[in-house]
Amino acid sequence: MTTRLLPGRGPTAGARPRSLRARLLWTFLVPLALVLAAVGTAATAAVRGELLGQVDDRLAAAVDRSARADGGPGSGDPGDRGPGDGGAADGEGPDFLLVPGQGDGTLGARVVHGTVVEAAVIGTGGEGEALTGEQEAVLADVPADGVARTVDLGPLGDYRVVATATGDGGAIVTGLPLASVEAALVRLVAVEGVAGLLGLLAAGAVGSVVVGRTLRPLHRVATIAGRVAELPLSSGEVRLAERVPAAHTDPRTEVGRVGAALNRLLDSVESGLAARQASETRLRRFAADASHELRTPVTSIRGYTELVRRRGGLPEDADASLRRVEAEAVRMSGLVDDLLLLARLDAGRELAVDTVDLTGLVMDAVSDAHAAGPAHSWRVDLPAAAVLAPGDAARLHQVLANLLANVRTHTPPGTTATTRLRTEDGTAVLEVADDGPGIPADLLPGVFERFARGDASRSRASGSTGLGLAIVAAVVEGHGGTVGVDSRPGRTVVTVRLPGATVAEFEDDDAEEPAAAPA
Repeated sequence: MTTRLLPGRGPTAGARPRSLRARLLWTFLVPLALVLAAVGTAATAAVRGELLGQVDDRLAAAVDRSARADGGPGSGDPGDRGPGDGGAADGEGPDFLLVPGQGDGTLGARVVHGTVVEAAVIGTGGEGEALTGEQEAVLADVPADGVARTVDLGPLGDYRVVATATGDGGAIVTGLPLASVEAALVRLVAVEGVAGLLGLLAAGAVGSVVVGRTLRPLHRVATIAGRVAELPLSSGEVRLAERVPAAHTDPRTEVGRVGAALNRLLDSVESGLAARQASETRLRRFAADASHELRTPVTSIRGYTELVRRRGGLPEDADASLRRVEAEAVRMSGLVDDLLLLARLDAGRELAVDTVDLTGLVMDAVSDAHAAGPAHSWRVDLPAAAVLAPGDAARLHQVLANLLANVRTHTPPGTTATTRLRTEDGTAVLEVADDGPGIPADLLPGVFERFARGDASRSRASGSTGLGLAIVAAVVEGHGGTVGVDSRPGRTVVTVRLPGATVAEFEDDDAEEPAAAPA
């Protein structure tokens, strides 16, 4: 199915969103430019009308002088004139044109039966200058109704002309040039354009300053909101000290209402975070106290059970029951220890920081796993040099032990588990891979959660507490590292990354490299 965007209903391809400041400036400057253009157009039209009126007044006076001086057609028959001969020969022109009072550029022509019989224009020296045939044809088409019109005479430019009828059926055409009017209009338009442009620039500069100062409180509100968004609100005790200043929370302004609403939101969020933190603190304290208090009775149960069993002489069913009680006590003891460790990690207990030999740690952990699970095949893949990383050796050993115990517990006998260690850009990468049945896809997102339960392929029948991977995640996070898992049938890989790793070459070149743990 093809989706079509109607005009105005969706984002334009390649369009860039404009800031509020830019939109406000455009909203101010575009109408201002339109108003200036309208005022300039109206002013130009008014000035043009006024100038044409003045030309028409002078033209009426020129027509009056020509009418008084008109003595009839000049000598010669129209048929005797050659093409382009406007009736002005040897610098002369019509008698009614070359009379006192007519200014330079004044045009005069006599039209008889639609034909110009004599025509000329007064030059700068006061003599008549002939017109071309095209110019005479234009003048011949002017109606003899005494109304002023504007015609284009080519090289002479635009002229304002009036044709008046004579008693012999002809007409006299008188005209004045519009060059001065057009020059004045060009200068006026240029002045209007420059003045309008300067006015827009000045208005834009002033508007930018005013809009910037007006939006400055909004920018401060956005800055405060950004700083709050960068706080680690997902965990830990967080105090939101950021607030919009009282000067920017005036409810009478739009920005003030936004600032006041943000302050109320931050107050509500801070209250919610405080309540959540208090609840989590109480829960952690309860888990830590309960785990600590349970250690003694659980240890006592284990001790007394073992003591009774060692004395012997018990019936077979009683001995089996005591063995079961002892096994559950051992499991409960592990659960209590795991809960106590998680409570301490959640409380932010500082981990011991020392240089840990991860290579030796891997060898020891894999050897322990082989002793505990001889039915599995245990392999190691180590670099040729020792990998060192800062951290708590006991906790990192527990990470490895839990990962290997997870393989031993949740995979069938005969499964091969490979522990790999390498470095990448100063980061130690520890992988524990197995070729077991894998983790179901729906369980992967919560595999590091506490008391996570798997299906039958990763059951808890062997006594798993469901806290092993949760402890792994908590310890790795406490070291500033990350842990992830990738699983599919036949291959499951848990990857631990620890920062700050270094490589220490072996001093003795003939020394044997770390060997694989016995299979």
